[in-house]
Amino acid sequence: MTKRTGPKNPYLRQLIENLNKKYHEEKAPIWGAIAEKLAKPTRKRINVNISDIERNTKDGDTIIVPGIVLASGNLSKSINIAAWKFSNSAIKKIKDSKSKMLTIEELVKQNPKGSNVKIIS
Repeated sequence: MTKRTGPKNPYLRQLIENLNKKYHEEKAPIWGAIAEKLAKPTRKRINVNISDIERNTKDGDTIIVPGIVLASGNLSKSINIAAWKFSNSAIKKIKDSKSKMLTIEELVKQNPKGSNVKIIS
């Protein structure tokens, strides 16, 4: 049996480390939860379709997807979406809906406490 070492992607490893640090500094449980979800094996990582985002948000929401945003569905609301990755088709649909895409790091800088941020997973 091999020991699990975590994600091999150095950028993802750094992101998880930074989220855990912010979790302890700000006492903001949201960053610890996101770090935990991102540290899961690839096969257990989260993929969220735009249709899921449409169904679970209202205009003006800020959400975070601890995984990949995929393009299935349509987005009619203007929201802020932070995620680990976006598919090319999802990027186009998000831009067309006048929503804003952020990296997780950008969201952490803008909102260190993570207040009023929904996790979509």
